[in-house]
Amino acid sequence: MFERSDMKLANSEFSYCNTLIENFETVTQKPITAPSAVYYTGVDLGTAYIVMAVLDEHFRPVAGAYEFANVVKDGMVVDYIGAIHIVRKMKQKIEKQLGTELVYAAAALPPGTFELDSGAIKNVVEGAGFEVTNVLDEPTAANAVLKIRDGAIVDVGGGTTGIAVLKDGNVVYVADEPTGGTHFSLVISGAYKMPFDEAEIYKRNPENHKEILPVLQPVIEKVASIILRHIRAYDVKEIYLVGGTCCLQGMEKIIAKQTRLPTMKPQNPMFVTPLGIALSCKQGE
Repeated sequence: MFERSDMKLANSEFSYCNTLIENFETVTQKPITAPSAVYYTGVDLGTAYIVMAVLDEHFRPVAGAYEFANVVKDGMVVDYIGAIHIVRKMKQKIEKQLGTELVYAAAALPPGTFELDSGAIKNVVEGAGFEVTNVLDEPTAANAVLKIRDGAIVDVGGGTTGIAVLKDGNVVYVADEPTGGTHFSLVISGAYKMPFDEAEIYKRNPENHKEILPVLQPVIEKVASIILRHIRAYDVKEIYLVGGTCCLQGMEKIIAKQTRLPTMKPQNPMFVTPLGIALSCKQGE
């Protein structure tokens, strides 16, 4: 219904975003070791993945790493020591690659969880050896990369779906509900009679996406209903998908059909928020 016009719109609106992601994907395999006066690091503690993005003094990607982890549940840190260990290990690996110490970092939380968990997230990043210079909400971080002025940014992570409505470039409403990639894996586990961990791996393989999309349609439609409920009071014209779960091919078409709104996503939605966190990092005061 929206496919052709959406593709044109996505190509133009996501030009900066897709270029940044392409560069980041490249440096995760081959870091840029040219010296920089300062490095800015973004740490994204996700339910499924922890991602670390490192930018140089010109805010260009120079290195990065990501690792599957079970240290966060529904946006909350549940394995504090394990989270510190993973982040510290990533930090040390990248420092060895770049031949320098990483000092400054930013972090982010799902919308609506600041009072509950902002201290824990900050303590994890500080416990790994960083000086935390900014903690922000995930939709604001994502928009540092997307640069959307009007619409709804929907971050479907491993445990939750976060929604932010933007008007004139400002976030005017945020919400977060427990439905995400974990629920997708539970459906696959039940449908295919396989252990949950195997379902997680099966889900992440792009070669299986066409096959599992019809199986996952009911839970994707639930995500769409969550989106609709939260944007109903706002004049939202477009939906922008980010988050690792949105890597599922064809998911955006189901949400577009259910919401009757153009629904777009960049080429690798998993890396949008981590890069936005790094872009929001700053030097210590």
